[in-house]
Amino acid sequence: MSEQSIELRETVRRRYAAAAVQVTGGGAACCGPQPVEADENFGATLYTDDERGALPAEAVAASLGCGNPTAVAELREGERVLDLGSGGGIDVLLSARRVGPTGKAYGLDMTEEMLALALANARKAGVAGVEFLKGTIEAIPLPANTIDVVISNCVINLSVDKPAVFAETFRVLRPGGRIGVSDVVADDALTPERRAERGDHVGCVAGALSFAEYRAGLASAGFTDIEITPTHLVADGMHSAVVRAVKPSGAVEESGSATSAGSCCGVSACRTSDEQADDPSTTGAEGKTAPGSGCGCQG
Repeated sequence: MSEQSIELRETVRRRYAAAAVQVTGGGAACCGPQPVEADENFGATLYTDDERGALPAEAVAASLGCGNPTAVAELREGERVLDLGSGGGIDVLLSARRVGPTGKAYGLDMTEEMLALALANARKAGVAGVEFLKGTIEAIPLPANTIDVVISNCVINLSVDKPAVFAETFRVLRPGGRIGVSDVVADDALTPERRAERGDHVGCVAGALSFAEYRAGLASAGFTDIEITPTHLVADGMHSAVVRAVKPSGAVEESGSATSAGSCCGVSACRTSDEQADDPSTTGAEGKTAPGSGCGCQG
């Protein structure tokens, strides 16, 4: 990764760490041109009153997205769902309610402060079947062919390596699995320079792909049945859009580089600072590899 990409990723991390801290302190946070003020294009207003009312206020306040992916992913009872860039956990908690007690909802985020906020929100909501993982969306810490649905809410545009995101998403999905993503997408006529004129990268604008680039990226990763449907404008020539695609039923990925033989229940990531081993004197890493313990660590 280039020095510029590393710096850009760190800028994104700092921005969302600060947003989590602000929400914890009683404020609100939002993606988009304004750093904290939500409007009709971004944030919790894109969820129904019933959805907002069923979750902790902090989960709602930390909603940073440009859509409502759980409303378009057609989640079913018993499915395993992964939310890329899960933030304060709103989409993970909503997904867990939809897939029920026989399903599982994972949230993946690189920001320690957001993970801590998400864990607190999950405890307040009393939702079972939820797990939050620390990591990046370019190197998903889950085994291949294990997830039924991948969702994401205005996060892929923030990635500095979108081909890696598409490839990793394809890898972790089971054959026949699908994505239901909300993201910012640019008109094909807008060059990267013109996108940057409409908003910065951390504001979910400058890093957005065009419609053609998004389709090409997904197709290159192996996805089929690609649909990109704009829902509303977020800036001139920039749209919030619903992105759907399918991993073909015949596609099989080898168990990939993001997991290892010493992983905990197939998960090689650190989770959060709240992670504990069954034995309090054991570190999380030791708990994952303790002989005969299977999965010795628990969140």
